[in-house]
Amino acid sequence: MAEEGSVHVSNKQVFLKDYITGYLEESDMCVKTDNTVHLKLPEGSNGVVVKNLYLSVDPYMRLLMQKFDTHGIFSHFALNSPVRGYGVARICESGDPNFKKGDLIWGTTGWEEYSVLTSTDDHFKIEHTDVPLSYYTGILGMPGIAAYYGFELCSAKKGETVFVSSACGGVGQLVGQFAKSAGCYVVGSAGSDEKVNLLKSKLGFDEAFNYKEESDLDAALKRYFPEGIDVYFDNVGGQMLDAVVLNMKYMGRIALCGMISQYNNIDSREGTHNLISAIFKAVRIEGVQVHRYYPLYPKFLEFILPLIREGKIAYVEDIVEGLENGPAALAGLLRGRNVGKHIIAVASE
Repeated sequence: MAEEGSVHVSNKQVFLKDYITGYLEESDMCVKTDNTVHLKLPEGSNGVVVKNLYLSVDPYMRLLMQKFDTHGIFSHFALNSPVRGYGVARICESGDPNFKKGDLIWGTTGWEEYSVLTSTDDHFKIEHTDVPLSYYTGILGMPGIAAYYGFELCSAKKGETVFVSSACGGVGQLVGQFAKSAGCYVVGSAGSDEKVNLLKSKLGFDEAFNYKEESDLDAALKRYFPEGIDVYFDNVGGQMLDAVVLNMKYMGRIALCGMISQYNNIDSREGTHNLISAIFKAVRIEGVQVHRYYPLYPKFLEFILPLIREGKIAYVEDIVEGLENGPAALAGLLRGRNVGKHIIAVASE
C-alpha cells in the first residue's frame, strides 16, 4: 500500500534522446515504460501528483529541443527527464491547499502518464466540465488565451482587413473567428487544400489559400488584399512575414504570436528584408507573450464559454490516441500534417 502523499504506478514517458538541429524526426524521441514507479511529493512540497489525461502538441516545443535563448520564458528540455508541455490532468495527491485529490487542472506537465509537479504556479483548476476536457489544451487553454488577447493587441475595427497565417492551427482558427465577429474581412493561409476548405466551410473565413501552391507570396497577398492589410496575426514568420510587411496599410498592426517556419533552423534563420516598409507605413509590431495574460483568464472564460455552449464558435481538434504516438504527432505537426489543434489522448477521463 502506498504511503500517504505517494502513488505507485507503471509510468510510460517520452524522452528527447539528444539536442537537435534541423527538422525534428520521430526517432529523435523515445518512449519508455517504468513498471515500478514511486511518485512522491518532496517533504513540505506544495506541489501535486497528477494523472495526465490530454497533452497539447505545440510548435514552440521544438525550440526547447535545442540550445536556444528563450530569454527566460521557457527552459530547455532536460535529456534525462520527460518532454514537457501543456496538458489536462487529474490530481492523485496534493500538497497544495488550493487543489485537492480528484481536482482537474490544466497547465504545464510532463509527457508521461503520471507527473510530479513541484510547483503549481500557472496551473488552473478546471471548474467547467460541461465542455470537452480536451478543450483545455486549446480553445480554453494557452492557445485560446493567446488568440483572444493577441487579437486584442491589434485593435481591429469593423470593416478592416485581417490576415491570419497557420490559420487552421489551435490559435489561428480562433483569431479568424474573433476577427469575423468584429466585422472584419478575414483571409487565412494554410498548407493544404483540405485545410483551406475547412477554413471557408466551417471556420467562417471569407477567403483562404494554400501557401504551398503560391510561387509568389507578395502577388498572392495582393490578390486577396488589393488595398492592403490592416491587421496581420503572424504564426509562421519567415517569407510570409516578409511578404506581408510589403502589403500592410498605413498604421497597420502586426501581432507576432509564433514563427513555425523558423523553429527547425534556428542556426540559419531566414532574415526579414522588408522591415523598412514598416517604418514608411508606421506599422506597429508587437509580440504576443501569453503568460502576461494569465491573470485575465477568468475574464477570458466569461467571454468564450457562452460562445462554446451556444454553438457560436467552432473549434477543430486533431486527436491521436496513446502517449506512444506522441513523437510522431509532434514531428508531424512541424510538417503541417495536423488538421486543427493537435492533441494526445493519454488516458480516459
